[in-house]
Amino acid sequence: MADQEMFAQVEEVLDKLRPFLLRDGGDVELVDIEEGIVKLRLMGACGTCPSSTITLKAGIERALLEEVPGVVEVEQVF
Repeated sequence: MADQEMFAQVEEVLDKLRPFLLRDGGDVELVDIEEGIVKLRLMGACGTCPSSTITLKAGIERALLEEVPGVVEVEQVF
């Protein structure tokens, strides 16, 4: 399991992105971090949106890679 500091940094980035997701009726939940892989659950409208993969990879993953040292990838869990 990743250290608490990485969890806190990931949550901080997600909190910055959350208003954009909420605006479209969705949200995101941090499930776990294993060996630099951030596991997220997309909820609400984001969970069923056809563009959710783009949101996850182009939006959330890019922000996390830029802002949180040690993050190597983002995976969606269901």
